[in-house]
Amino acid sequence: MTERLPRPVRALIGVRVINQLGAYVMSFLAVLAGPDLASAALAVFGVAALASRWIGGTLLDRLAPRTVVVLGLASTGAALLVLALAHGPPQTLGAVALVGLAFELCEPATQEALARAAPPGRHGDVYGLLGTSLVAAGAVGGLLAAVLLPFGARWLAVADAATCLAAAAVALAFLPREPVRPPVRDAAWRPSRRLVRLTLAGTAFAAGYLAVLMYMPFVLLQRGAPAWLPGLVLTGAAVLAPLTGRLGRRALDRPSHERVLAAGTGALALAALVLAVGRAVPVTVAAYLAWAVADSVLQGRWQALIASIAPEAERPRWFAFFGSSWGVAQPAVPGLAALAGGAMPVAFLAFLAVPLTLRRPKPKPDSGPVPVAAEPATVPEAVADPS
Repeated sequence: MTERLPRPVRALIGVRVINQLGAYVMSFLAVLAGPDLASAALAVFGVAALASRWIGGTLLDRLAPRTVVVLGLASTGAALLVLALAHGPPQTLGAVALVGLAFELCEPATQEALARAAPPGRHGDVYGLLGTSLVAAGAVGGLLAAVLLPFGARWLAVADAATCLAAAAVALAFLPREPVRPPVRDAAWRPSRRLVRLTLAGTAFAAGYLAVLMYMPFVLLQRGAPAWLPGLVLTGAAVLAPLTGRLGRRALDRPSHERVLAAGTGALALAALVLAVGRAVPVTVAAYLAWAVADSVLQGRWQALIASIAPEAERPRWFAFFGSSWGVAQPAVPGLAALAGGAMPVAFLAFLAVPLTLRRPKPKPDSGPVPVAAEPATVPEAVADPS
């Protein structure tokens, strides 16, 4: 499949795979910060990452995607080294803020670059391949985490920094140069109702996803798992996901992205419920693996949906606006987990909210004949807003 894709697509996926080999610090951030500082560290990271996403989208108005990708990866690597050397709450929280500010810089640029380079009608394949490749790289990363975690979570930050810097070097060498496209200069631009609805659904999805991702290693250790088990569980999930994701995309090629996302998040909610109520380590591991399989089927669906419906000239704005869903969810999840008494109940409720939000509102029934003079004025509005 990769041989039939353009070289820029393959190069960018390769860059992200290198980065993903060590991109698990967020999963172990609560472990690195410690139980007393975990909630504060995750909240600081989330707020900083929200700002990072918007900064990354703004930079696309002035810089080419290649430049933003290199800048984001290099700055993340440098910030992770600072985190690895930090001691005490003030230094740790400051370093976490630096990591968060750099963490999302390259994400809008990655999505926009893939949207530009993808062949017509193949956005789903491209974003699905990216997601599957990242999960496969996570299998190797999980083994490395299993080896390094017993020596301390700081070594995870060092390994993550090394892969970020290596990915930045590869991006600088192999991603093609391209001119900066002039941004849409429209002060009156505002997101369509459909984009707002999708972003709300994406925020609920991100909250559920991050509640599982950020707290899963912590939950396993709290329930009595040995220190090497979280890394192996992540590896097992990463080994399963590429196969199940590929099979799922083939089986669900015909339904719309929104239908697949609605059904898939229902399965994620069921797995999160088991994670919330099951206390035994084997049950927790099995439920997480089931969750990872369901998630693999959804790999690339959100990005492909946005890329397929966004007007080309406004696509960076759509990616930046929709991407804010993750930035909003990241700082919200720790507080929600504290209020709910655990992260897995938050994940269950958040996933349940996604299908409800994705459901399009039913058209209002006709209240009477429409005057002929008013008809032309309503047509452009209906065409402009696909929701």
